[in-house]
Amino acid sequence: MEVPDSVAAALADRDVAGTTCLEAGAGVGNATAGLLDAGAAHVYAVTDRADHADGVRERFAGDDRVELIEADLREIPIPDESVDAITAHALFNVLPADAAAPIAAELTRVAAPGATLVVDDYDPMPPESPVRQLFGVENAAAELANARPALAFYPADGLRRLFGGHGWIHDRTRAILEPVPWTESHLTAHTAEVRGHAASLPESLGQQLVTEAERLAKTTGESDEGRMYSVAMELGQ
Repeated sequence: MEVPDSVAAALADRDVAGTTCLEAGAGVGNATAGLLDAGAAHVYAVTDRADHADGVRERFAGDDRVELIEADLREIPIPDESVDAITAHALFNVLPADAAAPIAAELTRVAAPGATLVVDDYDPMPPESPVRQLFGVENAAAELANARPALAFYPADGLRRLFGGHGWIHDRTRAILEPVPWTESHLTAHTAEVRGHAASLPESLGQQLVTEAERLAKTTGESDEGRMYSVAMELGQ
């Protein structure tokens, strides 16, 4: 089962063999694959997106170690203190700001005392970065269409402090991708997100945003910049 290098690096120093785990924000199931590869006995893969759920269901078809849960991470339908390890891989950068605190509280609720938590995300990039500028156009389109940004980038210390307020004790922070390879396909995908948001805006405004996103993506092509970090914590007994 293919496990991305960033996921493998984040889990390399975590002992999850034989444990019950939870992937928060399953996406395509990369962290679920990493947890299984590391010997997890059972993984709850939690997502609130139907398209992601379909992909996870297909990827792990027939594997009874994986339990797909379609639910909001602010209300996970599993009992208190029922998981030994939690991953949140590239989750917080796609959450609205007001969701971060309640999700941290809910992940704490389902974690057993002494559980391990691995949060992987991206450092904020400098304002002059063309990739960041593209993300800024995506956020502008999302704000105009939905009254909230599409992306947010938290420094590692910010997420450490967020979970620290819920009793999680910092273990280590390290880079798992540095620099981050933003490929042409990544930038094309973000440009497509701009188009999707722009479709609900007045045509002239939407087209300006799409044109700028396409210009930035074309000019950049691809770029190696920024850092993806991994913060590991343990829940106090």
